Amino acid sequence: MTHIVVVGAGYSGLAAAKLAARWTSADVTLINASDRFVERVRLHQLASGQRLRDLPLRDLLRGTGVELVVDRVTAIDADARTVHLAGGAPVGYDRLIYALGSQADLGAVSGAAEHAHTVVTPERAVRLRERIADSTVVAVVGGGLTGIEAAAELAETLPALKVRLVTGGALGDALSQRGRRYLRAAFDRLGVEVVEHARVAEVRPDGLVLDGGGHVAADTVVWTAGFRVPDLARDAGFAVDERGRMVVDGTLRSVSHPEVVGVGDAAAVRRPDGLELRMACATGLPTAQHAVRALADRLAGREPARPLRFRYVNQCISLGRRDGLVQFVHADDSPREAVLTGRLAALYKEAIVRGTVVFERHPTIPASV
Repeated sequence: MTHIVVVGAGYSGLAAAKLAARWTSADVTLINASDRFVERVRLHQLASGQRLRDLPLRDLLRGTGVELVVDRVTAIDADARTVHLAGGAPVGYDRLIYALGSQADLGAVSGAAEHAHTVVTPERAVRLRERIADSTVVAVVGGGLTGIEAAAELAETLPALKVRLVTGGALGDALSQRGRRYLRAAFDRLGVEVVEHARVAEVRPDGLVLDGGGHVAADTVVWTAGFRVPDLARDAGFAVDERGRMVVDGTLRSVSHPEVVGVGDAAAVRRPDGLELRMACATGLPTAQHAVRALADRLAGREPARPLRFRYVNQCISLGRRDGLVQFVHADDSPREAVLTGRLAALYKEAIVRGTVVFERHPTIPASV
């Protein structure tokens, strides 16, 4: 009997494990450091003091036949096809689905690891919430979607808190003109102070030191400026790109180890035209479907026929619980002028986020690949 091991139970990994159990006759083992599924796209809500749903992995896996192992992966022996764990015995595999995701890049700037907080895990989000309770000024570093959502959520939920967003470019520079105007108006309404075209040179207990010597005062720093992937793929000898992401082919199979599939943030997935897909649920969920379908075909003795097809539709941004911005985009993720804003956009975004959990419960729901 073929044994498929999936490492990582985030959005892509959990879906991949359930699909592998459904679409193949293999035994499937899912290894994850926590026994809970984390709605990572909601962790800024947790940091602001809101409660999130409790989603035990065993409940989400009930009836699937997937064996759950709660342990931390410490190494992968590609030659022996073995996954080593922090607490348990090594687990052998015939096929491996690598889905260990990404984490905040706190090593790029001096002092970030010591003094900055993140919203990449529930534990870190809770620590940030506890820290904010004694703060008057928070500086959010990073002008991407995570930084924008975190700044807006903190400002709306905690109006007595002064929130500053520090970005290396212009606010919302990936949005259309209409999108940028709406975002700036929303931040003005929420009282979020924006520091643009500012590169952080150092994080200190009293805030940020900028290139050129400027200072942004803050009791608490939230770091959302960039993500990195674990070193496990590189250490195992799998082919990786300059960021450590597994290099995969059009079926998301490792180009160096054909028995390994890479999905989610930890894989460098490209469309046939060469466009690399960004780290997001919007890319991770449908490409996980595509990867497992190709794996199932190969296990059944068929060569996968469908090339990867993916087109972007929109970027959904929450601006607190009552406001939002949906930026409609071209297939290559470049912005259209069309946007949806306000309460309707907030409801739209909430429906998308709720839909990801529905997908995790029923991952055979068609996705756009």
